[in-house]
Amino acid sequence: MNREEILRLSACPLFNGLTPEVVKAMQVCLEPKIARYKRNDVIAFAGEAFDSIGILLTGEAQVIKETAAGHRAMMDMLRPGGLFGEIVVFSTNASWPATVIAQEESQVMFIPRRKLIGQCERSCDWHRVIIQNMLRIISEKAMMLNKKVEYLSIKSMRGKLSAFFLEQQKKAGAATFRLPMKRNELADFLNVSRPSMSREMARMREEGLIDFHLETVRIIDMEALRDRSE
Repeated sequence: MNREEILRLSACPLFNGLTPEVVKAMQVCLEPKIARYKRNDVIAFAGEAFDSIGILLTGEAQVIKETAAGHRAMMDMLRPGGLFGEIVVFSTNASWPATVIAQEESQVMFIPRRKLIGQCERSCDWHRVIIQNMLRIISEKAMMLNKKVEYLSIKSMRGKLSAFFLEQQKKAGAATFRLPMKRNELADFLNVSRPSMSREMARMREEGLIDFHLETVRIIDMEALRDRSE
């Protein structure tokens, strides 16, 4: 890997606390493989054999779950540095839990599962750091999924949007914030239709609850949104 790729990889949460020099040296032990995908290529199929976690190096990818009836729900949107497959690393389950699809030309690094959870043959100091980071990532992902369940349990469109906007306001620490995903991705995340969501956002703006431009949202009436999110 060249220096630019190493620096990009160092920014991944899995390698938090490790210098680029250490990340480069780790490649000998981890034996990673890099694959390239075009837009709409399937990176991983739900149910297929799982033997490596993936790290998105470049591009963008969507993690989706599909019901028996064929309905899709977006579970996560991956951007450079994002991991997928980490939920089952320490599980006895040996299959991918969800399908991952490239949203644009992407580059992915796969690290063998055995290299993450097995005993390091060289007794490298960084192996303990990797395990700690992995456990933290899994914990944060579990919290995110719990939050998604909360959104899905809210019946009304306005209630879902209000809860989501209040959560983003809390993270940003300000009434004005940028959405962490595109509008169509947000609709998929909340499991609602994009046109209906856009109409509801327009009504919320007309009623003086919020204002927005492109991916930037400003909450005007905080109390009204709190009432709707319950």
